[in-house]
Amino acid sequence: MADEDEADDEGGGPRLAKRYVTREGYDRLAAELDRLWKVDRPRVTREVSDAAALGDRSENAEYIFGKKKLREIDKRLRYLSKRLDELVVVTQPPDDPERVYFGAFVALEDDAGEALEFRIVGPDEFDASSGRISIESPLGRALIGKRPGDEFRFQRPKGAVTYAVVRVWYAL
Repeated sequence: MADEDEADDEGGGPRLAKRYVTREGYDRLAAELDRLWKVDRPRVTREVSDAAALGDRSENAEYIFGKKKLREIDKRLRYLSKRLDELVVVTQPPDDPERVYFGAFVALEDDAGEALEFRIVGPDEFDASSGRISIESPLGRALIGKRPGDEFRFQRPKGAVTYAVVRVWYAL
């Protein structure tokens, strides 16, 4: 897989996990940064400028809203710029592709016979509705190291369930 976890500067303290991301997740974040910088920010800046030209700014809702929106965009730009520098893109499958690790596609079956499929991704790219769960989520953590045929009990908000790992595969 990618690099090992890195220790903190003190040498003996807790270990900080690197922030892994899939290539697709990194590309989505980079595209958002690009869109914010090249499309959204210039548009909102123009809108604020146009609203400011109308006169009294203290009672100008378009101006006030535009300035707020501009602050939100700038905050997101700062976050994404810093975050993209911290992320480690995982491009290789793990040494043991039969086990669940970062980037794995996993097929599960619950004790009622219902099938689930999803991919284990980083916290910056999870989207349960698209079949991507975070490696830091309770289910993501419970799956790490499992292989086809393994069963485990998982506590959901609506009650415990037993899952069986049906299939593990990688497409990195």
